[in-house]
Amino acid sequence: MEKILIAGATGQTGKRIIEILNSSQNFNPVAMIRKEDQKQIFDDMGVESVLADLEGDVKPAFNELDKVIFAAGSGGSTGPEKTTAVDEEGAIKMIDAAKEHGVKKFVMLSAMGTDSPEDGGDLEHYLRAKKKADDHLRESGVPFTIVQPGSLSDELGRAKVKVAEKLGEYGEIARDDVAFLMVMSLADPLTKNMSFEALEGETPVKQALIELSGIG
Repeated sequence: MEKILIAGATGQTGKRIIEILNSSQNFNPVAMIRKEDQKQIFDDMGVESVLADLEGDVKPAFNELDKVIFAAGSGGSTGPEKTTAVDEEGAIKMIDAAKEHGVKKFVMLSAMGTDSPEDGGDLEHYLRAKKKADDHLRESGVPFTIVQPGSLSDELGRAKVKVAEKLGEYGEIARDDVAFLMVMSLADPLTKNMSFEALEGETPVKQALIELSGIG
């Protein structure tokens, strides 16, 4: 089984990712937590956890890992300094540590609109931070997938999506389905060294990623 580190494990999307990984036959999730009192959540699920801080030292988390999922975020209610610290600098630290430790794949949760942050209105600073992290990953030499979803909803996922390198439209997608896309992107050779946008749609997730990857 591959050992997968999840940054942002206590977040809404991160928890869904952990649940999917924990019920799979191929992956062993490791939840990256910032505080000792978060450990019990994952102990109760039978999931391993490790203490490390995106705003501090992340290297303690990189012990015999195979792959990384970055689903962390500063959240909508924090200021620009926190966004820079977590979404940009924290992500870059994780990418650098992944490279140093020979991680086989890094799956990044990004956002639609990072290609043109100047058009993002109130989200411009956030999108610029995400873009810097995404670009650093692309240039790092670490095998990657960057998932760029539309607006995240808490609706029940349908496991059906619409994906493309550029969709040319905006919309929503359930967090459940984003989590599923990110877990599926761990599988090689799916979406290797690719960035793609994702919205709710009518194509089953696995089929959508196979078609996008040009395999099968």
